[in-house]
Amino acid sequence: MVTATGNLTPRGSIITDSLFNANTGTGTGHIAFDPTALTATDQQKRDIIDYIRLRLGDGMVDVEADKEHFDMGIKQALIRYRQRSANSVEESYAFLDLYPETQEYILPREIMNIRAIYRRGIGSVTGTTASQFEPFASGYLNTYMLVAGRVGGLVNYELFVGYQELAMRMFGGYIDYHWNKTTHKLTLVRKIPNFGQNYQENVSESVLLHIDNYKPDQMLLNDHTAFPWIQDYAYALVMMSIGQAREKFSTIAGPQGGTTLNGSALKAEGQALLDKLDEDIRNFVDGGMPMTWIIG
Repeated sequence: MVTATGNLTPRGSIITDSLFNANTGTGTGHIAFDPTALTATDQQKRDIIDYIRLRLGDGMVDVEADKEHFDMGIKQALIRYRQRSANSVEESYAFLDLYPETQEYILPREIMNIRAIYRRGIGSVTGTTASQFEPFASGYLNTYMLVAGRVGGLVNYELFVGYQELAMRMFGGYIDYHWNKTTHKLTLVRKIPNFGQNYQENVSESVLLHIDNYKPDQMLLNDHTAFPWIQDYAYALVMMSIGQAREKFSTIAGPQGGTTLNGSALKAEGQALLDKLDEDIRNFVDGGMPMTWIIG
């Protein structure tokens, strides 16, 4: 029976929700991530809260914001950063076990896009058949690499690779699929064959997914380029919340005409900072990668 070990199955594949339930033992899970080398998320958030409090003059003046306002600022800053910055997503690879007669899989929420699905074999069936070819582990490759000057060289190997790609296109070496980024459902446009009746242990094939996934919050908060942007954005949001509250009562009665609150000034300053931070995203100050040349 397949059982989960941490974030991965014993086979090293990501754990998924399958849309059929035939006692497979599958369940939800995440892409493997080791947080031990990074500063804890709670500590990073406390540092942001201290930064906001001190910039607003807490200790010298009364700052009306509560913990909920600070938490809201940090949460919304992370949401905005994930929406706008390419630095919030990373390219990675993950294995996926395909089960017999199963074409639809619910992948972890962290996966945002699937670029390609790679198989080990050429044809519609993988395994130890004639359609299986592993060039980097075969004597065929070693022959052409080690005695290239006498046997045939890299030109012959290049021709063979071209033949292999053509055979994959013609005989099912590539898997067509549809990815729904909202429901995180991966639909394979292929009937997965069933080689037995034991759904718990019979994995038809293990494929490699080329994916884009969100970086965990802990990784973003430990990124030296993303962290300043996130804390400044949270600071601007909290500043505008305080300005909203102070603007409700523009003046407080008192001697010599009372006191005028700076609600409008705080809102204007916060909005100006938000606009600057959005411009920083467009200028890739946060560490995001600019677009490269597109041909075609």
